Amino acid sequence: MKKLSFILLALVAFVACKDDAKQEDSIVINDTVEVSEIEAETTPSYPAELTAVIDAHGGMAAWNQMKNLCYEIDSRGGTEVHTIDLENRKSKIEHREWSIGYDGTDVWLLQNKENAYQGNARFYHNLMFYFYAMPFILSDDGIVYSEIPPTELDGKMYNGIKVGYNAGVGDSPEDEYILYFDSETNKMTWLGYTVTYRSGEKSDDWHFIKYDKWQEVNGLLLPEKLTWYNVENGLPAGERNDLLFDKVTVSTMKLDAAVFAKPEAAVVVPKKSPAEAMQRKSNSRQ
Repeated sequence: MKKLSFILLALVAFVACKDDAKQEDSIVINDTVEVSEIEAETTPSYPAELTAVIDAHGGMAAWNQMKNLCYEIDSRGGTEVHTIDLENRKSKIEHREWSIGYDGTDVWLLQNKENAYQGNARFYHNLMFYFYAMPFILSDDGIVYSEIPPTELDGKMYNGIKVGYNAGVGDSPEDEYILYFDSETNKMTWLGYTVTYRSGEKSDDWHFIKYDKWQEVNGLLLPEKLTWYNVENGLPAGERNDLLFDKVTVSTMKLDAAVFAKPEAAVVVPKKSPAEAMQRKSNSRQ
């Protein structure tokens, strides 16, 4: 991908991730609490295999200490700066021609010129974060796990964990993921996923991303590059395109809520209405 550099975006990222940060308040644990009680409260409700994968990437304890995540990517339209509050999943994506944000209640879109953003802002506002925050994101509440047999992908066998969601979790609870990991290192290598936002129904149309280049950031192993693959017969078949993540920071500093607040000129992006969802389901059957 062609690298572009925008001074304004770099400045905005610095302000969002540095100047607006405030030190997290100290947490004091009552020394009368039994260790067993603390362990019970923090015992993961996900499979041991996922625990092993997360441990290979720095561990859940280290991830839970982090309050914000920032990175840059070069999309087809230019550089995007992504900022995420890891505690409440508020987010903001800044581009030279538009910005998308989630303030904890609404997804908003700000365009610097008419029709500057051509995609679906609600669908996109946390899409790259979900891909980037693997495997940690798969420890979220509301997830249902299931076992799958070892699978051969691109000439090598991988163990896998299939993930679904309880009804009502997020905008696309019908989405499914499969995390494929190396049986020797426990490091994540592939992600299989379906997209159901438009139809609202389960899908067997699987897409694949390869995670084969990682970088250590503040004790966590995070992606440096994601590679999307073409698909043949439901399996990856040759590289399609890749995406590099630059200027990555992950920090224990808490960002101010103002970072994600809706600008006065921005518009709220509505959720799918029930009528729209039904129409999309009807169209998908035709």
